[in-house]
Amino acid sequence: MIDSNLLLNDVEFAKAMLDKDDISNADIVFILRNLLKMKYYPAAVKFFFSNKELEDFKKNADYKIGLHPLTVCHLVAGARQKGATLLGTKEKLGCGNAKYIFGWKELDKKEIKGHLKYTKNEEQAEKFIKTKKRLKSGLLAYAVAPLHKAPYKPDVIHGVCDVLQSYHIANDWCAAFDTHPFEMKTTINSSVCHGIAACYVTGKPNITTMCSGSYTAGKTEQGEINWIMPGSDMEPLIRWTLERTARDGGASFPRTGETYPGFDVCKLCPYLTFVTPKGEKND
Repeated sequence: MIDSNLLLNDVEFAKAMLDKDDISNADIVFILRNLLKMKYYPAAVKFFFSNKELEDFKKNADYKIGLHPLTVCHLVAGARQKGATLLGTKEKLGCGNAKYIFGWKELDKKEIKGHLKYTKNEEQAEKFIKTKKRLKSGLLAYAVAPLHKAPYKPDVIHGVCDVLQSYHIANDWCAAFDTHPFEMKTTINSSVCHGIAACYVTGKPNITTMCSGSYTAGKTEQGEINWIMPGSDMEPLIRWTLERTARDGGASFPRTGETYPGFDVCKLCPYLTFVTPKGEKND
């Protein structure tokens, strides 16, 4: 039986989750929704360098492919909003920038020209592109799926949220892994494809803005920001979020102990305070 009262009580919900032997991917998705009020499914990304792994996925997973060549961010959006499990291949990737990042093509004049609008000249564009992380050669395909439905162990988890929610993610990661500061890196162009590739290559999380085509390419809905996490980092991060919520009474940093990770008023504004009427018992 589902106990809605428990689910709506941050502290009791956090304690109940912490009492579980294991925190599943479905638990992680629900915790993000329930405590940090995230709207969208985190997308679990898997890179296939092994023929056996790829064939096992094709044989056992209920997946779809794009009808037309699509971008990496389109597939991530499909997992995030449609709840679809999707397979991307070189032939179905309609983005030269992502092909370069994924090791499916080398740097060429067309790629440099595509970056000129961000830079002073061709030399600078080429230099900037060469600073980007790339996957090793031999990538066969990649898959994205909602984290709770992913039929594989994710290499990288990509999420979209508002800026204050990402602040909570970053702070909790720092505490969970005893590492500070949280390093945020933005590249010109390629926020999603480079973001997940760089996370895979370096093993480091990131929070970064969208790139310039975020609305026109269907990558974002309300001007959100990307958070990108190594798959192995997610459970320790979420476990600390639960521990902090149980300790402090809520997930909010701006107003400690409150339920929403944000409050659109001045910090600890004394005007917006609620009290029990004198002489009346607080039930």
